Amino acid sequence: MPDTKAQAKQTAPFLYLYALAAAGGAVAYVPFLTILLPLRVTEFAGQDALAVLSYTTFAGAIAASIANIGFGWLSDITKTRRPWIGAGLVLSSCLLLLVPFASSPPLLIALIICWQIALNMMLGPLSAWAGDVVPDAQKGMLGGLLAFAPALGALSGAFITFKGLATADERLYWVAVLMLLMVGPLLLFGKPIKMPQLLVDRPKEVMAKNADNSARMAVWRMWSARLMVQIAEASLFAFLLMWFRSLDPQFDENKVANIFAFVLSIAVVFAILIGRWSDRVDRPIVPLVSCAATAALGLALMALAPTLPMAIAGYVTFGIASSIFLALHSSQTLRVLPRASRRGRDMGIFNLTNTVPSLIMPGLTLALVPRYGFDLLFLLLAVLAMLASLLLFKMPERPASSAV
Repeated sequence: MPDTKAQAKQTAPFLYLYALAAAGGAVAYVPFLTILLPLRVTEFAGQDALAVLSYTTFAGAIAASIANIGFGWLSDITKTRRPWIGAGLVLSSCLLLLVPFASSPPLLIALIICWQIALNMMLGPLSAWAGDVVPDAQKGMLGGLLAFAPALGALSGAFITFKGLATADERLYWVAVLMLLMVGPLLLFGKPIKMPQLLVDRPKEVMAKNADNSARMAVWRMWSARLMVQIAEASLFAFLLMWFRSLDPQFDENKVANIFAFVLSIAVVFAILIGRWSDRVDRPIVPLVSCAATAALGLALMALAPTLPMAIAGYVTFGIASSIFLALHSSQTLRVLPRASRRGRDMGIFNLTNTVPSLIMPGLTLALVPRYGFDLLFLLLAVLAMLASLLLFKMPERPASSAV
């Protein structure tokens, strides 16, 4: 009898094209939300920049949360992912080019809401597509490749902010072009091997049998742990430039982009190696536990750092560990979703761990930073990251049998 497990492998070309497309999604928002948007807000908001940026992030996160679930669900209902990804790609690119025309906070917030909706028309179905065609035996490898997404997003930020390359408005055109070049090849040339076994819901009687407390707890441990790490990630994602400038007013946006690029590039190498290791030994949870604990250590160093070099070292530690965690978690999440027919919707619900922190983070930052500075904020985030590690420490290594 043939070894069906050995045969159930997705092709390397598709995995690489998928990873490139996921990176294109990151290029769409990483340089924009971390560098270009804060700079634009600072231009017309002045001393109110922190508040305006917080409100803009808040509104955009709500739109992204709803859109990701909605378009993921629509791609479930229509039983196709590719057309939704293509439509979102085109619409989000066009909306990005309208940003220079938003000259006031209300206009900017409205535009960001529309842009987030269009972007998640692409991202929601894209995340679910991996679950349709990548088997569990390659989830670690997939997670490692997904680490390229934030890395290339950061590299694109370093590229478009290179002095003399482009004006503020031209940088947005560069972002749109790069996104099209990275997502387009998957839509045009991506031909995955069909995996019909991944498109079938588990039998109801099996789901009912497995829906015990420990299985349900595995799902919520995964969701909650990612939420805690993402709260820390989101806080630095939006305010890293401001934090570095609070330590050194001469610290410019290109230096921040270069640090992002360095951290995430190193994370790619380790994520691929660790992902392959987790596939080989069938231990998908151990790397998540270790990375969350290391991220907590990095945040503690940031809070206690007396000098800029030590602060950068703390961020590098946090950035590498959290990037590996988030990349591997993204692929391992697919193990805990029991209904293939609602995979897009369920991935959208898990995506709330990416967007809800953007709802929590502005209020948290505004409550702590003006009065106590960034140090107390980083200590609180370190506690959350350590709690994430502890949550996963007691989780079964094979959560695939869990049910929501």
